[in-house]
Amino acid sequence: MHERRLNIILRPAALLYGLVARVRNALFDRKILKVWKSPIPVVSIGNLTAGGTGKTPLVDWVLKYYLSIGCRPAVVSRGYGRMSKGVQLVSDGRNILLGSAQSGDETAMLAANNPEVIVVVAEQRSEGVQFIMEQFRGERPDVIILDDAFQHRQLARDLDIVVINAREPFAGAKMLPEGRLREPKKGIGRADVAVLSKITDVSKADAIEAELKGTVALVARTRVIIGGLTAFGPEGMATEPPPEPTELKALAFAGIASPASFVESLMKKGVHVVERRFFRDHEPYTENNFLPLIEEARRKGLTLVTTEKDRYRLEGEPGLLEKTKGVPCCCLNIATGFTRGEDKLQEMLKAVVRD
Repeated sequence: MHERRLNIILRPAALLYGLVARVRNALFDRKILKVWKSPIPVVSIGNLTAGGTGKTPLVDWVLKYYLSIGCRPAVVSRGYGRMSKGVQLVSDGRNILLGSAQSGDETAMLAANNPEVIVVVAEQRSEGVQFIMEQFRGERPDVIILDDAFQHRQLARDLDIVVINAREPFAGAKMLPEGRLREPKKGIGRADVAVLSKITDVSKADAIEAELKGTVALVARTRVIIGGLTAFGPEGMATEPPPEPTELKALAFAGIASPASFVESLMKKGVHVVERRFFRDHEPYTENNFLPLIEEARRKGLTLVTTEKDRYRLEGEPGLLEKTKGVPCCCLNIATGFTRGEDKLQEMLKAVVRD
């Protein structure tokens, strides 16, 4: 009943949001709104929905693919949840210059996992690209990866990739804020590649692929590769390796769009999840919401276990992390692998830098 009332309240805002998105797309389609073409090739990776698709692991996979073939990629991201404004250099490809508080948790994670990659945050992605061109004239990257930029149409792209959560592909076709669609479903027609993630029902994935046939050039499928657990803690303090997953009793916590997937991955790893606490996606950690977790874990003899993204968000708050002394903390590492379409996607990515 409460959810129905909330939907009734949010529906007018969703209708307005959808109208604005349609008008904006029409203005771009008719070339009334201008698009800037970068002299450096651009690959965009984004969503139709707000969060929860597994986009960031795919960005990481694309970066590692380009590095593996001898290309120098750079990343331009908005940096959701950051405290800074404007264009900021997160990493110059040699040193990480900003932490998660100033760059955003996902961006901080990408920079840490790919230390040789230039990483920039900018609300206007075109400004981020221009910044890279000006600041790195002698060592310009071969390709720029736009993180979460499907709706950012002011900047042209040479390859447009959209990630779709196969469990909930189009969020019930409801626009923000009633649902999670950022634009009407037909916007998928602008994409070159659709990547289906979080597949639990192959027949459902088959149906989505059939629906997209003829709309995009490639429908690829991914799977989650569940990695190991990495211990972390206050800066300068030695951390002991976590015990075997099957011996670990966890208080699992996360501030992500799809926390159920995180818990599911922990359980597949054999972790005994005793307690779970979830926050909004990108929600800042503060003394009010994090200290109770520390105390509960200490009282019950549990390990605080979170996502890699949340780890970087916490490391951006060293004062909070300092208070975890005596309470073991670790994060679960995950990566993206492919079950279909990997070779074709690699060909398309290679063509961007070859052409």
